[in-house]
Amino acid sequence: MVVPAPKPAPAPVAMPAPTPSQDWRDWPMTEGAWRYQGGGQTSVATFGVAGAPPLVTFRCEVTARRIVVQAATARAAGQMSVRTTFGATQWPLQADGTSFVAIRPANDPTLDQIAFSRGRFMITVSGTAPMILPTWAEVTRVIEDCRG
Repeated sequence: MVVPAPKPAPAPVAMPAPTPSQDWRDWPMTEGAWRYQGGGQTSVATFGVAGAPPLVTFRCEVTARRIVVQAATARAAGQMSVRTTFGATQWPLQADGTSFVAIRPANDPTLDQIAFSRGRFMITVSGTAPMILPTWAEVTRVIEDCRG
């Protein structure tokens, strides 16, 4: 009895790569972690990778009742875009010594939107890649320190 030759396996069909999501809430988080340091007339939440300069800093100046937000990518005056699950806001950047920062009153409603955003928020500085940051307690603590 003659055994028929096996049929050749069909050539694998290449599947197209998935299209990256246009929704920032689906993008991967920026690598790093939040750290909190409090005491005296300031409290600070920094985000970044251990051993490297912070990518983002939220600093409460208690006596002035304001929050100073610094992104390491801010190299000139322009805008800082803050996007939460509530919407987007533009904050003007201004010179602060050797860096550019967004200075916000402690009662700025966007700070509440950051604190209550669903797991993440995004900061973009003019001309740079966005940073997708987790909404951990460290930022909320700095906000509350300024309001206390």
